[in-house]
Amino acid sequence: MSTSQDSLPTKTAQQMSMDGDEPPSKYIINNNYTDKFGPLETSPPFAQVPIIDIGCFLSSSKQYGQQIELAKLRSALTTWGCFQAVNHGLSGSYLDNIRQVIKQFFELPLEEKRNYFRETGSVEGYGNDMTYSENQVQDWCDRLFLRILPEDQRKLRFWPKNPLNLRETIDEYTKNIKSISVVIFKAMAKSLDLEEDCFSKHFTEERDVLQGRFILYPPCATPDQVFGLKAHSDRSGITLLLQDPGVEGLQVLNDGKWYMVPVIHDAIFVNLGDQMQIMSNGIFKSPVHRVVTNREKGRISVAMFTEPEAEKEIGPVDALVDERRPRVYKTVKDYAAFNHECFQKGVVALDAVKL
Repeated sequence: MSTSQDSLPTKTAQQMSMDGDEPPSKYIINNNYTDKFGPLETSPPFAQVPIIDIGCFLSSSKQYGQQIELAKLRSALTTWGCFQAVNHGLSGSYLDNIRQVIKQFFELPLEEKRNYFRETGSVEGYGNDMTYSENQVQDWCDRLFLRILPEDQRKLRFWPKNPLNLRETIDEYTKNIKSISVVIFKAMAKSLDLEEDCFSKHFTEERDVLQGRFILYPPCATPDQVFGLKAHSDRSGITLLLQDPGVEGLQVLNDGKWYMVPVIHDAIFVNLGDQMQIMSNGIFKSPVHRVVTNREKGRISVAMFTEPEAEKEIGPVDALVDERRPRVYKTVKDYAAFNHECFQKGVVALDAVKL
Protein backbone atom coordinates (compact mmCIF):
# COMPACT_ATOMS: atom_id res chain seq x y z
CA MET A 1 0.00 0.00 0.00
CA SER A 2 1.49 3.34 -1.05
CA THR A 3 1.98 6.20 1.36
CA SER A 4 0.62 9.61 0.48
CA GLN A 5 2.90 12.60 1.01
CA ASP A 6 -0.16 14.82 0.70
CA SER A 7 -0.30 18.18 2.45
CA LEU A 8 -1.96 21.52 1.87
CA PRO A 9 0.21 24.20 0.25
CA THR A 10 1.84 26.98 2.21
CA LYS A 11 1.32 29.10 -0.91
CA THR A 12 -0.92 28.45 -3.90
CA ALA A 13 0.37 28.79 -7.45
CA GLN A 14 -1.84 31.86 -7.84
CA GLN A 15 -0.27 33.48 -4.76
CA MET A 16 3.25 32.77 -5.95
CA SER A 17 2.44 34.21 -9.36
CA MET A 18 0.92 37.37 -7.84
CA ASP A 19 3.93 37.80 -5.54
CA GLY A 20 6.38 37.38 -8.43
CA ASP A 21 7.94 34.25 -6.92
CA GLU A 22 10.06 31.89 -8.99
CA PRO A 23 8.45 28.42 -8.99
CA PRO A 24 10.02 26.24 -6.26
CA SER A 25 12.09 23.22 -7.27
CA LYS A 26 9.16 20.83 -6.81
CA TYR A 27 7.49 22.44 -9.86
CA ILE A 28 10.52 22.14 -12.15
CA ILE A 29 10.36 19.25 -14.62
CA ASN A 30 13.24 16.78 -14.49
CA ASN A 31 15.13 14.83 -17.14
CA ASN A 32 13.34 11.56 -16.42
CA TYR A 33 10.03 13.21 -17.21
CA THR A 34 11.14 14.86 -20.45
CA ASP A 35 12.76 11.62 -21.63
CA LYS A 36 9.41 9.84 -21.23
CA PHE A 37 7.14 12.37 -22.94
CA GLY A 38 9.50 14.52 -24.95
CA PRO A 39 10.73 18.05 -24.22
CA LEU A 40 8.51 20.87 -23.03
CA GLU A 41 7.58 22.91 -26.11
CA THR A 42 5.73 26.16 -25.50
CA SER A 43 5.13 26.84 -29.24
CA PRO A 44 4.65 23.59 -31.18
CA PRO A 45 2.61 23.53 -34.42
CA PHE A 46 -1.16 23.77 -34.13
CA ALA A 47 -3.11 20.52 -34.16
CA GLN A 48 -5.38 19.97 -37.14
CA VAL A 49 -8.10 18.76 -34.80
CA PRO A 50 -11.35 18.20 -36.72
CA ILE A 51 -14.32 20.54 -36.15
CA ILE A 52 -17.55 18.55 -35.84
CA ASP A 53 -21.02 20.05 -36.30
CA ILE A 54 -22.89 18.04 -33.65
CA GLY A 55 -26.11 19.86 -34.52
CA CYS A 56 -26.30 17.52 -37.52
CA PHE A 57 -26.79 14.59 -35.16
CA LEU A 58 -29.98 16.13 -33.78
CA SER A 59 -31.93 16.30 -37.02
CA SER A 60 -33.06 13.24 -38.99
CA SER A 61 -33.85 15.55 -41.92
CA LYS A 62 -30.16 16.20 -42.56
CA GLN A 63 -29.18 12.62 -43.47
CA TYR A 64 -26.50 13.56 -46.00
CA GLY A 65 -24.86 16.10 -43.69
CA GLN A 66 -25.14 13.67 -40.79
CA GLN A 67 -23.28 10.94 -42.68
CA ILE A 68 -20.49 13.38 -43.52
CA GLU A 69 -20.14 14.44 -39.89
CA LEU A 70 -20.26 10.82 -38.64
CA ALA A 71 -17.40 9.95 -41.00
CA LYS A 72 -15.45 12.99 -39.77
CA LEU A 73 -16.17 11.99 -36.16
CA ARG A 74 -14.90 8.45 -36.64
CA SER A 75 -11.77 9.75 -38.37
CA ALA A 76 -11.18 12.27 -35.56
CA LEU A 77 -11.50 9.68 -32.80
CA THR A 78 -9.35 7.04 -34.49
CA THR A 79 -6.52 9.49 -35.21
CA TRP A 80 -6.54 12.36 -32.70
CA GLY A 81 -8.95 11.04 -30.06
CA CYS A 82 -10.48 14.52 -29.79
CA PHE A 83 -12.40 17.15 -31.71
CA GLN A 84 -13.88 20.64 -31.51
CA ALA A 85 -17.68 20.48 -31.10
CA VAL A 86 -19.63 23.35 -32.66
CA ASN A 87 -23.35 24.02 -33.18
CA HIS A 88 -23.98 22.43 -29.78
CA GLY A 89 -26.81 24.78 -28.81
CA LEU A 90 -24.94 26.92 -26.26
CA SER A 91 -24.36 30.55 -27.25
CA GLY A 92 -21.01 32.31 -27.05
CA SER A 93 -22.39 34.72 -24.46
CA TYR A 94 -23.62 31.82 -22.32
CA LEU A 95 -20.18 30.16 -22.41
CA ASP A 96 -18.54 33.50 -21.59
CA ASN A 97 -20.75 33.73 -18.51
CA ILE A 98 -19.56 30.27 -17.35
CA ARG A 99 -15.96 31.39 -17.71
CA GLN A 100 -16.65 34.68 -15.93
CA VAL A 101 -18.27 33.04 -12.89
CA ILE A 102 -15.30 30.67 -12.47
CA LYS A 103 -12.89 33.58 -12.90
CA GLN A 104 -14.72 35.50 -10.18
CA PHE A 105 -14.24 32.60 -7.78
CA PHE A 106 -10.48 32.57 -8.34
CA GLU A 107 -10.38 36.34 -7.84
CA LEU A 108 -11.80 36.01 -4.30
CA PRO A 109 -9.42 36.68 -1.38
CA LEU A 110 -7.45 33.61 -0.34
CA GLU A 111 -9.01 33.80 3.14
CA GLU A 112 -12.42 33.11 1.60
CA LYS A 113 -11.20 30.40 -0.78
CA ARG A 114 -9.53 28.62 2.15
CA ASN A 115 -13.02 27.71 3.36
CA TYR A 116 -13.13 25.24 0.47
CA PHE A 117 -9.62 23.79 0.70
CA ARG A 118 -9.65 20.11 -0.08
CA GLU A 119 -9.03 17.80 2.81
CA THR A 120 -5.80 15.80 3.01
CA GLY A 121 -6.31 12.49 1.21
CA SER A 122 -9.29 13.75 -0.81
CA VAL A 123 -9.41 15.11 -4.36
CA GLU A 124 -12.48 17.29 -3.84
CA GLY A 125 -12.28 20.96 -2.99
CA TYR A 126 -10.04 23.93 -3.78
CA GLY A 127 -6.26 23.99 -3.89
CA ASN A 128 -3.63 21.77 -5.46
CA ASP A 129 -3.64 18.15 -6.55
CA MET A 130 -2.76 15.28 -4.25
CA THR A 131 0.91 14.43 -3.79
CA TYR A 132 1.91 10.78 -3.62
CA SER A 133 5.70 10.92 -3.42
CA GLU A 134 8.51 13.34 -2.69
CA ASN A 135 9.70 13.03 -6.29
CA GLN A 136 6.37 14.02 -7.85
CA VAL A 137 6.59 17.10 -10.06
CA GLN A 138 3.85 19.56 -9.10
CA ASP A 139 1.50 21.23 -11.58
CA TRP A 140 1.41 25.04 -11.78
CA CYS A 141 -2.31 25.45 -11.28
CA ASP A 142 -5.01 25.92 -8.65
CA ARG A 143 -8.27 24.08 -9.10
CA LEU A 144 -11.70 23.55 -7.68
CA PHE A 145 -12.70 19.89 -8.06
CA LEU A 146 -16.35 18.94 -7.49
CA ARG A 147 -18.32 15.72 -7.81
CA ILE A 148 -21.50 17.07 -9.39
CA LEU A 149 -23.55 13.97 -10.23
CA PRO A 150 -25.25 12.02 -8.78
CA GLU A 151 -26.67 14.96 -6.83
CA ASP A 152 -26.98 13.03 -3.56
CA GLN A 153 -23.19 12.49 -3.58
CA ARG A 154 -22.33 16.17 -3.67
CA LYS A 155 -20.18 17.42 -0.81
CA LEU A 156 -21.68 20.88 -0.57
CA ARG A 157 -19.07 22.07 1.94
CA PHE A 158 -16.73 22.34 -1.06
CA TRP A 159 -19.24 24.26 -3.19
CA PRO A 160 -18.41 27.99 -2.93
CA LYS A 161 -21.15 30.39 -1.84
CA ASN A 162 -19.45 33.17 -3.78
CA PRO A 163 -19.98 34.26 -6.45
CA LEU A 164 -23.63 34.10 -5.41
CA ASN A 165 -24.69 32.48 -8.70
CA LEU A 166 -21.86 29.92 -8.87
CA ARG A 167 -23.89 26.92 -7.69
CA GLU A 168 -26.81 27.81 -9.94
CA THR A 169 -24.45 28.32 -12.90
CA ILE A 170 -22.76 24.94 -12.41
CA ASP A 171 -26.14 23.23 -12.04
CA GLU A 172 -27.45 24.65 -15.31
CA TYR A 173 -24.20 23.99 -17.18
CA THR A 174 -24.22 20.40 -15.91
CA LYS A 175 -27.68 19.79 -17.43
CA ASN A 176 -26.48 21.20 -20.76
CA ILE A 177 -23.27 19.19 -20.74
CA LYS A 178 -25.16 16.00 -19.94
CA SER A 179 -27.49 16.59 -22.90
CA ILE A 180 -24.54 17.26 -25.22
CA SER A 181 -22.79 14.13 -23.90
CA VAL A 182 -25.79 11.96 -24.84
CA VAL A 183 -25.67 13.32 -28.39
CA ILE A 184 -21.93 12.63 -28.67
CA PHE A 185 -22.08 9.10 -27.20
CA LYS A 186 -24.89 8.17 -29.60
CA ALA A 187 -23.04 9.68 -32.57
CA MET A 188 -19.89 7.74 -31.66
CA ALA A 189 -21.89 4.51 -31.66
CA LYS A 190 -23.50 5.31 -35.02
CA SER A 191 -20.09 6.12 -36.50
CA LEU A 192 -19.12 2.50 -35.77
CA ASP A 193 -22.48 1.07 -36.99
CA LEU A 194 -23.41 0.04 -33.45
CA GLU A 195 -26.71 0.28 -31.60
CA GLU A 196 -27.28 3.91 -30.75
CA ASP A 197 -27.31 3.54 -26.96
CA CYS A 198 -24.47 1.03 -26.57
CA PHE A 199 -22.12 3.71 -25.18
CA SER A 200 -24.56 6.24 -23.73
CA LYS A 201 -26.23 3.72 -21.40
CA HIS A 202 -22.91 3.33 -19.57
CA PHE A 203 -22.27 7.03 -18.97
CA THR A 204 -25.43 9.14 -18.96
CA GLU A 205 -27.99 7.39 -16.77
CA GLU A 206 -29.28 8.72 -13.44
CA ARG A 207 -26.59 7.22 -11.16
CA ASP A 208 -23.67 7.80 -13.50
CA VAL A 209 -20.95 10.24 -12.49
CA LEU A 210 -20.12 13.74 -13.69
CA GLN A 211 -17.23 15.63 -12.15
CA GLY A 212 -16.15 19.20 -12.68
CA ARG A 213 -12.61 20.51 -12.62
CA PHE A 214 -12.42 24.32 -12.69
CA ILE A 215 -8.80 25.34 -13.19
CA LEU A 216 -6.69 28.48 -13.01
CA TYR A 217 -3.26 28.38 -14.64
CA PRO A 218 -1.56 31.56 -13.36
CA PRO A 219 1.24 33.31 -15.26
CA CYS A 220 4.57 31.55 -14.66
CA ALA A 221 8.02 33.19 -14.61
CA THR A 222 9.66 30.08 -16.13
CA PRO A 223 7.25 28.57 -18.69
CA ASP A 224 10.08 26.58 -20.29
CA GLN A 225 10.56 24.62 -17.05
CA VAL A 226 7.09 24.24 -15.53
CA PHE A 227 3.89 22.49 -16.66
CA GLY A 228 0.40 23.71 -15.90
CA LEU A 229 -0.69 20.07 -16.07
CA LYS A 230 1.61 17.12 -16.71
CA ALA A 231 1.04 14.70 -19.58
CA HIS A 232 -1.73 12.18 -18.96
CA SER A 233 -4.77 10.56 -20.52
CA ASP A 234 -8.18 10.98 -18.90
CA ARG A 235 -9.87 8.12 -17.05
CA SER A 236 -13.32 9.30 -18.21
CA GLY A 237 -15.65 8.24 -20.99
CA ILE A 238 -15.40 11.67 -22.54
CA THR A 239 -14.18 15.01 -21.21
CA LEU A 240 -15.84 18.23 -22.36
CA LEU A 241 -13.54 21.20 -22.02
CA LEU A 242 -14.33 24.89 -22.19
CA GLN A 243 -11.06 26.63 -23.06
CA ASP A 244 -9.99 30.18 -22.26
CA PRO A 245 -10.44 32.30 -25.40
CA GLY A 246 -7.57 34.56 -24.38
CA VAL A 247 -4.63 32.14 -24.52
CA GLU A 248 -3.71 28.69 -25.79
CA GLY A 249 -2.08 26.15 -23.52
CA LEU A 250 -3.55 22.70 -24.15
CA GLN A 251 -1.33 20.33 -26.13
CA VAL A 252 -2.04 16.83 -27.49
CA LEU A 253 0.41 14.07 -28.38
CA ASN A 254 -0.07 12.52 -31.82
CA ASP A 255 2.32 10.06 -33.48
CA GLY A 256 5.02 10.96 -30.99
CA LYS A 257 4.80 14.72 -31.59
CA TRP A 258 3.22 17.47 -29.50
CA TYR A 259 0.69 19.89 -31.01
CA MET A 260 -1.02 22.97 -29.59
CA VAL A 261 -4.83 22.82 -29.61
CA PRO A 262 -6.32 25.97 -31.18
CA VAL A 263 -8.89 27.89 -29.17
CA ILE A 264 -12.24 28.32 -30.91
CA HIS A 265 -14.30 30.76 -28.86
CA ASP A 266 -17.72 29.08 -29.13
CA ALA A 267 -16.50 25.47 -29.40
CA ILE A 268 -16.38 22.81 -26.70
CA PHE A 269 -13.25 20.70 -26.96
CA VAL A 270 -14.15 17.01 -26.61
CA ASN A 271 -11.44 14.65 -25.46
CA LEU A 272 -11.91 10.87 -25.28
CA GLY A 273 -10.99 9.12 -22.05
CA ASP A 274 -9.54 5.67 -21.39
CA GLN A 275 -12.93 4.06 -20.87
CA MET A 276 -14.01 4.81 -24.44
CA GLN A 277 -10.76 3.39 -25.78
CA ILE A 278 -11.55 0.20 -23.83
CA MET A 279 -15.19 0.03 -24.98
CA SER A 280 -14.23 0.63 -28.63
CA ASN A 281 -11.69 -2.21 -28.35
CA GLY A 282 -8.89 0.22 -29.15
CA ILE A 283 -10.48 1.67 -32.31
CA PHE A 284 -10.93 5.06 -30.66
CA LYS A 285 -7.97 6.71 -28.95
CA SER A 286 -7.65 8.25 -25.49
CA PRO A 287 -5.02 10.90 -26.25
CA VAL A 288 -2.17 11.89 -23.98
CA HIS A 289 -2.38 15.64 -23.38
CA ARG A 290 -0.84 18.34 -21.18
CA VAL A 291 -1.04 22.05 -20.42
CA VAL A 292 1.86 24.47 -20.69
CA THR A 293 2.22 27.71 -18.76
CA ASN A 294 2.48 31.28 -20.06
CA ARG A 295 4.80 34.01 -18.83
CA GLU A 296 2.37 36.88 -19.36
CA LYS A 297 -1.17 35.50 -19.21
CA GLY A 298 -3.22 33.41 -16.84
CA ARG A 299 -5.70 30.88 -18.18
CA ILE A 300 -9.06 29.52 -16.99
CA SER A 301 -10.49 26.19 -18.11
CA VAL A 302 -13.66 24.28 -17.25
CA ALA A 303 -13.47 20.50 -17.67
CA MET A 304 -16.43 18.14 -17.18
CA PHE A 305 -15.73 14.41 -16.92
CA THR A 306 -18.29 11.66 -17.58
CA GLU A 307 -17.86 8.31 -15.82
CA PRO A 308 -20.08 5.28 -15.20
CA GLU A 309 -21.19 4.51 -11.67
CA ALA A 310 -18.63 2.32 -9.92
CA GLU A 311 -20.66 -0.91 -10.13
CA LYS A 312 -20.94 -0.88 -13.92
CA GLU A 313 -18.57 -3.14 -15.81
CA ILE A 314 -16.69 -1.60 -18.74
CA GLY A 315 -15.25 -3.75 -21.51
CA PRO A 316 -15.00 -3.94 -25.30
CA VAL A 317 -18.39 -3.93 -27.04
CA ASP A 318 -19.06 -7.46 -28.33
CA ALA A 319 -19.81 -6.24 -31.85
CA LEU A 320 -16.29 -4.79 -32.10
CA VAL A 321 -14.57 -8.08 -31.27
CA ASP A 322 -13.97 -10.66 -34.03
CA GLU A 323 -11.22 -12.77 -35.59
CA ARG A 324 -9.90 -9.80 -37.51
CA ARG A 325 -9.82 -7.63 -34.40
CA PRO A 326 -9.43 -9.79 -31.28
CA ARG A 327 -10.36 -8.50 -27.85
CA VAL A 328 -7.70 -6.03 -26.66
CA TYR A 329 -8.85 -5.20 -23.12
CA LYS A 330 -10.20 -6.97 -20.05
CA THR A 331 -13.54 -6.05 -18.51
CA VAL A 332 -13.06 -3.76 -15.52
CA LYS A 333 -15.31 -2.41 -12.79
CA ASP A 334 -14.72 0.96 -11.05
CA TYR A 335 -12.05 2.06 -13.52
CA ALA A 336 -11.71 5.36 -11.63
CA ALA A 337 -10.39 3.57 -8.53
CA PHE A 338 -8.27 1.23 -10.67
CA ASN A 339 -6.75 4.21 -12.50
CA HIS A 340 -6.01 5.89 -9.16
CA GLU A 341 -4.19 2.80 -7.88
CA CYS A 342 -2.16 2.52 -11.07
CA PHE A 343 -1.14 6.18 -10.86
CA GLN A 344 0.22 5.68 -7.35
CA LYS A 345 2.26 2.69 -8.55
CA GLY A 346 3.58 4.54 -11.60
CA VAL A 347 1.68 2.17 -13.94
CA VAL A 348 -0.30 3.21 -17.03
CA ALA A 349 -3.86 2.01 -16.36
CA LEU A 350 -4.65 1.29 -20.02
CA ASP A 351 -1.60 -0.95 -20.25
CA ALA A 352 -2.64 -2.76 -17.06
CA VAL A 353 -6.04 -3.76 -18.52
CA LYS A 354 -4.63 -5.06 -21.78
CA LEU A 355 -4.97 -8.78 -22.43
